[in-house]
Amino acid sequence: MGHARTFWTAAERALEQGGTLIFRNEDLDPQRCRPEFVQAMFEDLRWLGIDWTEGPDCGGPFAPYTQSERREHYLNAWKALLKSGLIYPCTCSRKDVMLAAGAPNEGDDEPLYSGKCRPEAAQAAASPYSLASPVGLNWRFRVPDGEEISFNDVHLGPQRMIAGRDFGDFILWRRDDVPAYQLAVVVDDAAMNITEVVRGADLLKSTARQILLFRALGMALPDFYHCDLVRDEAGVRLAKRHDSLSIRKLREAGWTPEQVRTGKIH
Repeated sequence: MGHARTFWTAAERALEQGGTLIFRNEDLDPQRCRPEFVQAMFEDLRWLGIDWTEGPDCGGPFAPYTQSERREHYLNAWKALLKSGLIYPCTCSRKDVMLAAGAPNEGDDEPLYSGKCRPEAAQAAASPYSLASPVGLNWRFRVPDGEEISFNDVHLGPQRMIAGRDFGDFILWRRDDVPAYQLAVVVDDAAMNITEVVRGADLLKSTARQILLFRALGMALPDFYHCDLVRDEAGVRLAKRHDSLSIRKLREAGWTPEQVRTGKIH
């Protein structure tokens, strides 16, 4: 429901401003993405009454709109960041990072990195790595410690975060050769001329990270609209594990599109 309501908000904002609504299938994680899920997304969102102008099922000027088909774009960005000395390889596992974190990074899905594999800035700038492929290693983006990253969210207002305190060096490319979310969406937003990104408020820290990537890659920064999260009666954020509240289950239970769009949990 949360993802669907966010996309509904994006559709409404595009309509109000005479913009173009783009459906992008972010399917980079092979463990979570299956063809049948994609078809279900199309069916459920059409049922909700959402129509998009560009997407995997209808094409458009910036095709392909499926991220697993856009690897070359991400690889070119990785090479540019490598050449600039802004990224470095990391051998730490996610478990290692979580165990080393001094405290949970609340409201974020990426724990604060300790900097164990981070080279000295002068060393990275003077001798950038000369690898042809990112495969086999995690690659992290070096954040400017202590710098304030600020932006004015269209919905939530001014946002300010401190690099190195609120978020640390983040994964850009995974050791299993999968481009990370942060890199992929920045590259695609720039390539597809996105002027406003609409997503959930749980991704505010991701936006701060992405602002650094936009800047590092010399790409134009879009506006951001972060939607309030959908929560149950107890105030707990709805997650994918709440299968009984998936669009498909609600459809089968007799809910109308309007009931789902309002997000009222019965």
